[in-house]
Amino acid sequence: MKESSGKRNSAQRHRFILNEMEKQGYVRVQDISEQIGVSEVTIRKDLKELESRKLLVRSHGGASPLSSLINDRHIDEKEKIMVEEKLRIADAANLLVKKDDRIIIASGTTLLYFARKISMTEPLTVITPSVKVSLTLCYNPNIEIIQLGGAMRKSSATVIGPYAEQFLSGLMCNKLFIGVDGIDIDFGLTTSNIGEAHLNQYMLDAAKEVIVLADSSKFGKQGFGKICNIDRIHHIITDKNAPASALQMIREKGIKVTLV
Repeated sequence: MKESSGKRNSAQRHRFILNEMEKQGYVRVQDISEQIGVSEVTIRKDLKELESRKLLVRSHGGASPLSSLINDRHIDEKEKIMVEEKLRIADAANLLVKKDDRIIIASGTTLLYFARKISMTEPLTVITPSVKVSLTLCYNPNIEIIQLGGAMRKSSATVIGPYAEQFLSGLMCNKLFIGVDGIDIDFGLTTSNIGEAHLNQYMLDAAKEVIVLADSSKFGKQGFGKICNIDRIHHIITDKNAPASALQMIREKGIKVTLV
């Protein structure tokens, strides 16, 4: 995409940036700099101007569409979105559950679909902040359920706060299955609620393996509360519509990707 002069005027650069963002769902400063043939400093200035015009939102090393900023929505509303993809993700996650596992199931609609799919007939221990996950699993006689306590966050039917965090600080589990509201390669994993993000950080410390269940709509999005950097996870299960460029960067970090 380089021109002989190595530069374009600002209007051309802005149009190119917005076109790339529309195609990819996210742009990186380094990539745009190399494609256009101008300095990264120039691209950062372009992104700052486009953000001031409310055409995008900047993150560390890049930018996403303004629509990528996530608003908090009720779990009953979110449960009706991307249903087929969430069901396939849940099926793939179910295959990872083994006899005598001690697993943490975080909150979120994809995690609820996963809980409904668990078909374990051998002993299994599940720790969860989600009331809906507990109610789903309580009919399975082989599953021991540890419901975390704390203040109820009604929009997600889950608990948050110091009581749940303190309990998790004394545990070590085989696997953490976690959902997110946003996946940004540079900024990391986020959720719409800062209290939930903080609890998720304790879950990360309590698990040997971190498995993210997230449909493709979560890529290029950012929530208010950061959970962790992308390289903190071990495995991500998503659907085949996830952006190929983002998946390639995730794989390059040594993270396993399962597409369903």
